[in-house]
Amino acid sequence: MISKIVIKITNHLKPILLKIFPYELLKKWKGKMINRSFEQLKDVKVEPFKPGIYTKGINIIGNIKAETGLGQSCRLVAGAIEKTQIPFSIYQYDQLGNLKTRDTSWHEKISNELPYEINLIHINPHELGIAYMQMDKSVWKNRYNIAYWLWELEEFPQEWIPCFNCVHEIWTPSEFISQAIRKKTDLPVVTVPYFMELEINDEYDRKSFGLPDDKFLFLMMYDHSSVMERKNPIGVLKAFKEAFDRKNEDVGLVIKINNCDEKDIKEIEKILDGYQNVYFIREVLSRQQVNGLIQCVDVFVSLHRAEGFGLVLAEAMYLGTPTIATNWSSNTEFMNQEVACMVDYKLITIEKDLSPFKAGNRWADPDLEDAARWMKLLFENTQFYEEIREKAKKHIREVLHSNRISNYIEERMEEIYK
Repeated sequence: MISKIVIKITNHLKPILLKIFPYELLKKWKGKMINRSFEQLKDVKVEPFKPGIYTKGINIIGNIKAETGLGQSCRLVAGAIEKTQIPFSIYQYDQLGNLKTRDTSWHEKISNELPYEINLIHINPHELGIAYMQMDKSVWKNRYNIAYWLWELEEFPQEWIPCFNCVHEIWTPSEFISQAIRKKTDLPVVTVPYFMELEINDEYDRKSFGLPDDKFLFLMMYDHSSVMERKNPIGVLKAFKEAFDRKNEDVGLVIKINNCDEKDIKEIEKILDGYQNVYFIREVLSRQQVNGLIQCVDVFVSLHRAEGFGLVLAEAMYLGTPTIATNWSSNTEFMNQEVACMVDYKLITIEKDLSPFKAGNRWADPDLEDAARWMKLLFENTQFYEEIREKAKKHIREVLHSNRISNYIEERMEEIYK
């Protein structure tokens, strides 16, 4: 049995524990806590929604300060709700783990109170059990509990099924995820995509990041703390080598890595095998800096094996940076051959467990020769480059317009109350 006290102590001592114990050991310990929390959720039964006890509105519960993809997801959801007429508040939920939580963009909305009768719980299933045990039961009682979940594969994990017991409804940012979840539950599953509305700041240019002005630059990004095999940065390295000879001084590859270690760098350098036109950015960047980096390169590349949404791809399109991406999973809901360079693939079976992705599931294996072909075309054909750049900017502003997404939310709120 996981006690609320144990979880609170663990959270409080997190900085000390990270200094005493290896990160991998703490990760393993966290995994055991998560598995135990699923067992406890099997006995949970969510209470029916009782309107009128609290004020109409939404409590967003999540780690909105985290400098991660999940943190950015939470911020975008908050931004979409802010565009509606629905009152809302934000409850900062600090996850277990080694996460930097320095984003203060929603600081004024954060409150320890939960004044409204609908909870939008932006905590992914693998940590929802711990959150349920950690927070007071009054948080969940008499309210309508909506989970906002991300996932990357066609099959929703069987061990996460107990999470359905503590929510009334699930929202996801893509129909790809929604379809995976609908296979496992009769609860309402609603697709509510992100909206794109980025602040463009010319303060950050190539000089800001130590990048050369005289090269055509490709950018890839990944996080070491995530599953590297899913983001597949090695595929980008190999495609770049296929496209350009090491003597070509007119092109360059920018590798942005969060939470990297020396093993990452050594493995990448081994694969690059003498290529000098490669530039590493290892520090954690602010949201404005990330936008500036994407905008100042020439092409963004993602040879992912699976995406729960593909947020950086959408951001690159919005910022006018042409994209090369695997033509599979959630990103295909806002990308196509008219507005992006979509890479062919074949579906392959995952051969070993790569937590949380289990062996036996499928994901994409992008065609590296096709990716290299797109790289060369964008570099060599200025007319094609400009055409796809302009088409992408126009397309993403229409498909992921803030009004369209906020209308989804308002309509769903009306349906819930009916």
